[in-house]
Amino acid sequence: MNTSPLDVRRDGPVARVFLNRPDVRNAFNDEVIAALSATFASLGAEPDLRAIVLGGHGPVFCAGADLAWMRAMAGYSWEENRADAQALADMLWTLYRCPVPVIGRIHGDCYAGAVGLAAVCDVLVAADTAHFCLSEAKLGLLPATVSPYVVRALGEQATRRYAVTAERFGAARAAALGFVHEVCPLADIDTRVDEVLAAILPNGPLATRACKALVRDVAGHPITDGLRADTARRIADVRASDEGREGVAAFLAKRPPSWRGPGL
Repeated sequence: MNTSPLDVRRDGPVARVFLNRPDVRNAFNDEVIAALSATFASLGAEPDLRAIVLGGHGPVFCAGADLAWMRAMAGYSWEENRADAQALADMLWTLYRCPVPVIGRIHGDCYAGAVGLAAVCDVLVAADTAHFCLSEAKLGLLPATVSPYVVRALGEQATRRYAVTAERFGAARAAALGFVHEVCPLADIDTRVDEVLAAILPNGPLATRACKALVRDVAGHPITDGLRADTARRIADVRASDEGREGVAAFLAKRPPSWRGPGL
C-alpha cells in the first residue's frame, strides 16, 4: 500500500498529484506541506512538463488541517507557530509560482487551508457536490496564509463574507463568484479535467508558460508606462523566439506546428 502523503503519476507531458491520506480526509500536516513544496518545485523544473492536475484520493479533496497536527500546535510557542505558518505560506507560494498550468480537481469538502490550495490553481474543475469553507473563524483563527491567493481568486467582497461567517458554500455558488471554472457531476470530473488538458496541450509549450506568468504579473497593477513597455517587450520576445516563429509559420502554411505530437 502506498503510504506516501502524495500519489504522483506522470503521463507524458502531464503530472497528476493526489493528496493521499483518505483515512483522514486528506487533511494536511507538516509532512504533506513539505511533500507538496518539494513535488511542485521538482515538477516545475522539468522542461517537458505541460500541465499538472492536483486532486485528492478518497471521498473529499481536503478537509483542512490534520487534527493530530492541530493538537501538537496547541502547545507551540509563538516562534514555533510562526515557523510552522511560514512553511505553509512557502508551500502555497511554490504552487502559485509553478511555471506550468495547474488544474484543481475538487470534490467533496475543500475546507480552510485547502481553499488556499484551490486558489493557487489556474483552472478549477469541481464536482457539483463539492463544498468550500473558510472555517478558521469557527476555531478562533483566521485564514491568514491563504488570504493573498483566496482574495485574488474569490474576490475581496466574497472573501470578506466567507472569512467572517465561516459559512459553507457549494460549487454552484463558487462558480457564480468566478472561483470555480467548471462544475459537473462527480462521475464526469475526470472527463472535464481531460477536456481542459486537451485545450492546453496543443498550445505552444513556452507560450503557455509565458501566458501564465503574464496574467500573474499584470493582474492588479495600474496601466503605467512601465507596464505597457513590459508587455511590448514580452510579445517581442515571443515573436522573435523559435517557438513564436514556428507557430506563425505553421499558421500561415496551414500545417500543425512542430511541437504538436500525435493526437494533438
